[in-house]
Amino acid sequence: MSKLSVLDMAGKKVSDIELNDSIFSIEPNMSAMHLVVVGYLANQRQGTQSTKTRSEVSGGGKKPWKQKGTGRARFGSTRNPIWRHGGVAFGRTGEENFTKKLAKNSKRLAVRQALSMKNADKAVFVLDKEVKLTGKTKDAVKVLKDMKLDGKNVLAVAAEKTPEVLRSTNNLPNVKLVRATYLNVFDIMNADAIVFSEAALKATENWLIGEEK
Repeated sequence: MSKLSVLDMAGKKVSDIELNDSIFSIEPNMSAMHLVVVGYLANQRQGTQSTKTRSEVSGGGKKPWKQKGTGRARFGSTRNPIWRHGGVAFGRTGEENFTKKLAKNSKRLAVRQALSMKNADKAVFVLDKEVKLTGKTKDAVKVLKDMKLDGKNVLAVAAEKTPEVLRSTNNLPNVKLVRATYLNVFDIMNADAIVFSEAALKATENWLIGEEK
């Protein structure tokens, strides 16, 4: 197993921790990861966008001129989709379903591959279990600065979203806090650095190797 340094609040090494090679050292499959990201983004769509057809837009919609004899193209309504103030042809109705279903094992495998890529880039960090946030934003800012992660997009992974951790990170636009069992490929690939607590790392390993259902 590969090893990773465990850091304290000052960003200094306090010990080493072993990483599971089946999670942090596997060969990535870009096609599989792409499918999972596409599925994730599709499932984030609300599907509430709606447009009005020619029968729903405001206005009378009368026939603008007689059918024959004018030399102009025939039109049956002033609300024709190609007219100004006309309706929309083939627009969204708000009833579309964009959901994409993927196998649970495929999604977890893609997460493991994404974590392996970040670990290879030395973008995975582990905080000592003694690191405690008090709920103040300045504490989280100081930790990130000491770890030389200030200004970077950070994915903070916690075993549980405690009120103190939430208050510490909520006002930091470059920090996204997620529970270990809610990790996804999109967030991992968009992060410049991934910061685990020791408990979160253990929870992630249990989740990804199937011990936690």
